[in-house]
Amino acid sequence: MMTLDEIKAPIAAEMEEFEKKFRASMKSSVPLLDKITHYIVKRKGKQLRPMFVFLTAKLSGGITDSTYRAASLIELLHTATLVHDDVVDDAYERRGFFSINALWKNKIAVLVGDYLLSQGLLLSIDNQEFRLLQITSNAVREMSEGELLQMEKARKLDIKEEVYFDIIRQKTASLIASCCACGAASTGKDDEYIEKMRKFGELTGIAFQIKDDLFDYESSNATGKPTGIDIKEKKMTLPLIYGLNNCSWSEKRRIINLVKNHNTKEDKVQEVIEFVKAKGGIEYAEQRMNEYKDNALAMLTEFPESEARTSLIGLVKFAIARKK
Repeated sequence: MMTLDEIKAPIAAEMEEFEKKFRASMKSSVPLLDKITHYIVKRKGKQLRPMFVFLTAKLSGGITDSTYRAASLIELLHTATLVHDDVVDDAYERRGFFSINALWKNKIAVLVGDYLLSQGLLLSIDNQEFRLLQITSNAVREMSEGELLQMEKARKLDIKEEVYFDIIRQKTASLIASCCACGAASTGKDDEYIEKMRKFGELTGIAFQIKDDLFDYESSNATGKPTGIDIKEKKMTLPLIYGLNNCSWSEKRRIINLVKNHNTKEDKVQEVIEFVKAKGGIEYAEQRMNEYKDNALAMLTEFPESEARTSLIGLVKFAIARKK
């Protein structure tokens, strides 16, 4: 298993350069905004998404000026959606840091998200990057639709597996798909090639989200018990959907009632977790996750061996084996 540093090695210099360009793309003459964007840059995560952009570009013919813009555009749009998500979810923490809305309140957080979106739009328009703008705008639309679809369906708490896959394809996979499509587009590849790389990203993104679902059933370091956060938030994830599809009508009614009406009680959440485990929901979700991962990796075998291909394979595997 490659480490993140080993995966990043072929694009390390470019990622460093990208950091500077990304910071510059967030600059503002408003001191409050500058303070907030500085805070955002300081607390960013593993940067898997820009890595997908750069490695796809390197695989597709080589990194260009357009690749830097593609990675900045993705990060601006992604950061904007995260800032807005925290407002929507009333979340006061992200990756162990306070969220923007926790520190500066909802009004400011929404406006900061809008500002980041506008910076992304301007970055593409000013550089005539219409193909990149088309790909990323499509991803933002899909993410919004996926989120709304989930909210609509979550009320019933009885969704079919295909609806779940529709939701995560739009909500999560569309962004990783657009990273890979933008990476390819930044090297001047044709539509057929761009679509192929988009599909590769989508398969990876679906596997990535199933991995996220599985975290809910893994023991946390603090308590030694599974967290059950998705259950507490009444989110329908693949292990739970599988459990509900493979039990008696009375069991189904009991579990749905627990998730709907007793989701704040620790013992009831643990009961749901035990139910999912007993029904084989974890194994099933792992099997589906590996199917998507294997299909994504199979697409990379069509490319000749190279540093970029090795790192992309490593990045897909890392996304599935990560610990949070």
